[in-house]
Amino acid sequence: MRTVTIHPAAITHNLHEVKRRAPQSKVLAMVKANAYGHGVSAVLPALAEADGIGVAILSEALEARSLGWDKTIGLIEGVFSEDDWHTAIKHDIGCVIHHQPQLDWALASAPPADSATRTVWLKYNTGMNRLGFDDTALISAATALHAAGYQLILTTHFANADVKAHPLNAKQIQRFTDMLAYLQTHISADIQGSLCNSAAIVSQPEHHFDWVRPGIMLYGGSPITEASAAELSLRPAMTFASQVIAIHTVKAGDAIGYSSLWTASVDTRVALISAGYGDGYPRVIDSEADVVIHGQTKAHCCPIRGRVAMDMMVIDIEAAGDDIRLGDTVTLWGDAPHVDTVASYAHTISYELLCRLSPRATRQIH
Repeated sequence: MRTVTIHPAAITHNLHEVKRRAPQSKVLAMVKANAYGHGVSAVLPALAEADGIGVAILSEALEARSLGWDKTIGLIEGVFSEDDWHTAIKHDIGCVIHHQPQLDWALASAPPADSATRTVWLKYNTGMNRLGFDDTALISAATALHAAGYQLILTTHFANADVKAHPLNAKQIQRFTDMLAYLQTHISADIQGSLCNSAAIVSQPEHHFDWVRPGIMLYGGSPITEASAAELSLRPAMTFASQVIAIHTVKAGDAIGYSSLWTASVDTRVALISAGYGDGYPRVIDSEADVVIHGQTKAHCCPIRGRVAMDMMVIDIEAAGDDIRLGDTVTLWGDAPHVDTVASYAHTISYELLCRLSPRATRQIH
């Protein structure tokens, strides 16, 4: 049976680690993309000590409100229409404003003074070159919004925060710091700043400003290239597991699976595991990829052989002897192997693996 087990205590622990690293900042915890695949309903109680949550689209914000989240919600792409703007006001959702149409809707229909939508996250393009105003347009937008009674949080996004020494980081920090100082001096001293995602929370401790926006680190993944999750005191919040459904011996000279990618050099005992890319495990992986099979007496780290298929994969259990039986549990990612490690086998990032899990595995909370 395929299972995805969510560990709320690990999420709370990771939130505390964020707070330890950024003690003077408020925390906008990212729960977009169904809480990075963990499930919003499972995650929100574990984030009770966060100051707010961040989502990508309006439906995610409405889901959080329907589940009882009554604190700040930041809609990080903002609204896509004027009707959406009115929906955001109705449900007390704070919005990013990153281009002129959104600014026009906000100026044309200001929310009540006590509305959470009265706080605007004003997006500044400091070098990511996706969303956000340039210098001149941003100053103009900030001036108009402040005059209309909005509270402003200047925000931007790093392009390379996972690599601390990348030269663009320093340029983005300088642009952001200079702009925030200008706005506070010329428009309002009450304008706040939000610069740091997970990677920058770790690597840029002197630039946390008023709000930090952790994402992957809440779920136990390392946001930086220089340190593992364990080295950052982060705990995995998900265990993806299955079980052994068949055991047999592949004869020397025989190949396994689609494309016949692996050929046994000697008679090799293998186990079939009920999981594959139809569940969200990557189809294309390096030859170093492995799983952990929990045998009768101990856990065994066993390599994957051949192509991962839609519904199953083949595991080399020769070194485990007779300790592995039908029905034994197999950890695809969790404490070991870590999802960051599995992502490295597929030359991608853990974010992608977590977000693309299919719904067919049984979900549980532990």
